[in-house]
Amino acid sequence: MNEPGVAESSAASADQREHQVEAVDNEVGELVGRLVQPGELEGAERRRLLGRLTGALAEGARKANASGVGRGRWLADVFLNIAPRIPIRDLATLSEHHHGLTGEQLADDLVRTAQKATMTVGAIGGALAAAEFAAPPLLLSAPAQLVAETIVVASIEVKLLAELHQVYGVDVPGTGTQRAVAYTVAWSKQRGIDPLAPASVTLALGAATKTALRNRLMRTLGRHLTTLGPFLTGAVAGGMLNRAATKKLGEAIRADLRIKRPTLPPSPGAAQLES
Repeated sequence: MNEPGVAESSAASADQREHQVEAVDNEVGELVGRLVQPGELEGAERRRLLGRLTGALAEGARKANASGVGRGRWLADVFLNIAPRIPIRDLATLSEHHHGLTGEQLADDLVRTAQKATMTVGAIGGALAAAEFAAPPLLLSAPAQLVAETIVVASIEVKLLAELHQVYGVDVPGTGTQRAVAYTVAWSKQRGIDPLAPASVTLALGAATKTALRNRLMRTLGRHLTTLGPFLTGAVAGGMLNRAATKKLGEAIRADLRIKRPTLPPSPGAAQLES
């Protein structure tokens, strides 16, 4: 029989670990939010934030004991925790941030901007990896770097998917967290959300859904293995692969949303012009 003091000590240790994991998740969410905010980040600042994110994720994986097959599950859990923190703009804000563009032109610009953002992440990751090849002992940090790139690219693409729903007037009901989960699930399937199908919005995160998300994240992670190429080959390959994948996602989501909502909503300033 365990003594009361031992049981209390074990419970305290479990609580401490839970608080430590929560603190890491909060830091990861904050860093990802800053990395995917609209607007240009200086290259040095982006590299600094990506480096901090790499360290936070490495610490989170260690505290969660994520390794081997468990890493995919841990990665999916981390992403679901930060998804509600991805900043999603409404139609009026999108139009304002994109020089008054609306409709298909606005959608074009959103996809181009997202392509540039994910290409930049791949290029920065490749440059960091090239530096690590010059100092072999640091190569041990490479897996955490790949996870950081994967999280940021996935966040940029979920943001793109969500904002394309705004452009095409496809309303997704629910709380902010519910919508974030719905957008994340849609990203894992590379499809738009059908608001007339309740299961697509209010679905529970069952085993099949989590598996789809885990598989999508692991495919994205695999894509970032190219950034480990020596010298600057990784930077070029990682950037181009990200750009192509984001473009493909944008095209697929737009085609899907055109079917679900064939008529684009009026521009944000239309109501003011009519009054």
